[in-house]
Amino acid sequence: MITVVIASYKYGHLAAHCIESLLSQTTPPARILFVDDGAFDCNHLPSLYPDIEYILRQENLGVVDNFQDILSRINTEYVLFIGADNWLRSDAIELLSNASTDVVTYDIVVTGELKEEILVRVPGETIPYQGDLYWNRQEQHHGSMMYRTAFGQRIGYKKRYEDGIHPQEDWNLWDKMLEQGATVTSIKEGLLFYRRHRENFLKYSHVTLRPQKLDISYALEE
Repeated sequence: MITVVIASYKYGHLAAHCIESLLSQTTPPARILFVDDGAFDCNHLPSLYPDIEYILRQENLGVVDNFQDILSRINTEYVLFIGADNWLRSDAIELLSNASTDVVTYDIVVTGELKEEILVRVPGETIPYQGDLYWNRQEQHHGSMMYRTAFGQRIGYKKRYEDGIHPQEDWNLWDKMLEQGATVTSIKEGLLFYRRHRENFLKYSHVTLRPQKLDISYALEE
């Protein structure tokens, strides 16, 4: 029922953790598709995890074209995109498998070396949680939301902003789904571990370590 797309760009050193989190699910997804968008640092993974599918691009498409191409290849009822630097709780797919709405969101546990930048980026939206930060995303936009594939394919991934600073193509998908009457439910559990780390910043030449310059949605996705 569910395809999970693991999207990577310069996350080859972290991707095994994400893959392991999918392989250890209490209910496995129907399909796991790993995509390296031309960073050439994931070539070691197919020999380690031969039971999942891979697209190892020879050139970087950028997040919008990459996601659009992958979405066109999905044929399961639902799809979920996750960044290769993040991971899912072991019962996430089991809980998501009970879905009957067009979109399903769930809460996020913000973790990692630079987790506290979220306090500046979205002040007042997180609370301390077992040494990390808990981010309530009930019926709110979610870069790793699960959605009905056919619905998403009708809209596609497109840039919402043209300023070059906010490449939040998943926001456009979310907005258009709601405009077209998508039904939404939320699971009141922290199912995604969202890792904040220095590679989020170093791989983009225009980004610094100053939290106010970051784009949370973009980092969630790729």
